[in-house]
Amino acid sequence: MVQIPVYVFTGFLDAGKTKFIQETLEDPRFNAGERTLLLLFEEGEEEYDLTRFPHQNVYLEVLDQETVTIQQLQTLAKKHRAERVVAELNGMQMVGDLYSRFPEDWAVAQEILFADSTTIMAYNANMRNLVMDKLVGAQMVVYNRLTPGADTMPLHKLSRAANRRIDILYEYTDGTSAYDDVEDPLPFDLNAPIVEVKDEDYALFYRDVTEEPKKYDGKTVRFKGQTAMLRREKNGMFAPGRFVMTCCVQDIQFCGIPCRYADARRLRPRSWVMVTAKVSAQRHALYKGKEGPFLTAISVEDAAPADPDVATF
Repeated sequence: MVQIPVYVFTGFLDAGKTKFIQETLEDPRFNAGERTLLLLFEEGEEEYDLTRFPHQNVYLEVLDQETVTIQQLQTLAKKHRAERVVAELNGMQMVGDLYSRFPEDWAVAQEILFADSTTIMAYNANMRNLVMDKLVGAQMVVYNRLTPGADTMPLHKLSRAANRRIDILYEYTDGTSAYDDVEDPLPFDLNAPIVEVKDEDYALFYRDVTEEPKKYDGKTVRFKGQTAMLRREKNGMFAPGRFVMTCCVQDIQFCGIPCRYADARRLRPRSWVMVTAKVSAQRHALYKGKEGPFLTAISVEDAAPADPDVATF
């Protein structure tokens, strides 16, 4: 199956998405004549000027992000014989919900979030779930309209709380720009004989080990978690983990890691344990065909509940 690459641009109204896409499609290095389906899910003050593109193979379609269907997207791609898709999303809608309605042959090649530095913290205070939704999946966030010399640390912390690997670009009102180069050391020592994960650091540990499992391959870790049994692997397996909240109560979910343990059957579901285990990077059904962390228990001991019981970033 030939994959159609999709370039996704997210952000709230008037964050600069349209201007950036317009300039990108005017650049012959990006627009060399590929048949491009330009999907507009949000209409702001800026409008696209298709006449300025070096090639006239860009086809603009305006859609409702909340109601669009797989069939509609498939029909438009076929109608315009699209070789790629550029999509400007509605900031008030969840990105993942739209992705679930992408045709099977559409593959997200890049997702960039645009944020107005003068308003993003207010959005985060009042609609944190929408902000986190966009930060979590983006490869890059562009904070624009910054005054020269402005303190960027709040924006850095906001970004890294959601996504440790996201690239951060600051654009200033004087026309200059700069990449964020602040190092964020992990709160535990990866070079220690046993990597000790404190209760308050589980969320960071889980995200890091699932994003870069090979970095932990061969290491021994110790952390506190609750026991969860795996439906398909009931013998000698369980998944220690914690309930993790990314931004609000509504998004709390259990984040566990598959673990081989001979006495797993004796464990009581949801009981608290201290797990010491060797990590390896393996494919597992929980990771839907991708490599992820896999534990082999060295010891599993009863433990007091973690404090706090729900892990956060």
